[in-house]
Amino acid sequence: MAPNHAVMVKTMQTLPESTPPLRRIAVLLLDRFSNLALSNAIEPFRAANEFIAQPGYAWSFLSLDGGPVTSSSGLSVLPHRALEKMGPVDRLYVVASYGHLTHDTPNLRRALARAARRANQVIGLDSGPWLMASAGLLSGRRATLHWDLLQAFSERFLDVEADHALWVEDGTRITCAGATATLDLSRHLISRDLGPAVAMDVTSLFTAPQPVDAGPTTGDTLVHRAMRVMRGTLEDPLPLPALARRLGTSPRTLSRRCQDSLGLTPGQLYRHLRLSAARRMVESSGLSVSEIAVRCGYEDPTALTRAFRARFGAAPRTFRSKTAVNPA
Repeated sequence: MAPNHAVMVKTMQTLPESTPPLRRIAVLLLDRFSNLALSNAIEPFRAANEFIAQPGYAWSFLSLDGGPVTSSSGLSVLPHRALEKMGPVDRLYVVASYGHLTHDTPNLRRALARAARRANQVIGLDSGPWLMASAGLLSGRRATLHWDLLQAFSERFLDVEADHALWVEDGTRITCAGATATLDLSRHLISRDLGPAVAMDVTSLFTAPQPVDAGPTTGDTLVHRAMRVMRGTLEDPLPLPALARRLGTSPRTLSRRCQDSLGLTPGQLYRHLRLSAARRMVESSGLSVSEIAVRCGYEDPTALTRAFRARFGAAPRTFRSKTAVNPA
């Protein structure tokens, strides 16, 4: 993580649809915060920016007084500004882990309460929900936090319904139990903000390389199987009737299930997977555009270049030169 600037990558578009609005995120860091919680909150958004033509997320880091903050593992972060100087944002994250009682001061409570009025949504990670509750931001709501603190939390904040959950969304407040749950929450928010297909691409960047028959990020078994077949036939894509026959279903059923699960037609999903594979080859291999076109089922380099530019905002060669200089 680079503490002195927010990463804003302008590269791609998942589908030829309207550009999503830029979501402004502020991240309040308290001393002894968890590096893992912070990474799992922000890195998925950084990755999502790479899959859309215009950035969907921009973020800044804050501390209570604007001074440096140190994580639980000793990483020093120089924030952009103090909490009181935060402008209007879409989401304000409160990231705290160890020493939450030390941070629970009248000064922080007042600052959080004021900042919350300038945020469309406030999200607490790990022990962050404790500080939110102490500032009166969770009164009358359901909430969770790190499970080690849940019993003490329920006894301390009688006006909050403590829930033993990975994360809880109650109106304009989201609370999350810990670092691992934060990654799930981030993927959920990306899916809601930008669509399931972008969330699927982001997930692929944070998991170990999978065989072609590995499961996708969808709970629909038929769509899971369809994607497995698609990934195995990128070089020679199957027409919809042949794909449906391979899956033992009808084209109409397959189309409906793909739409319900991912918001894409089977053809759009096939194209999405082929172009995602092409992007990986452009970034991480020395293959020519002609060879990549063949491997991803395009009849010639011109067809791939046209489709690649339409989705990612740049031709393969241009994109390769950009990512070589500014790697993700």
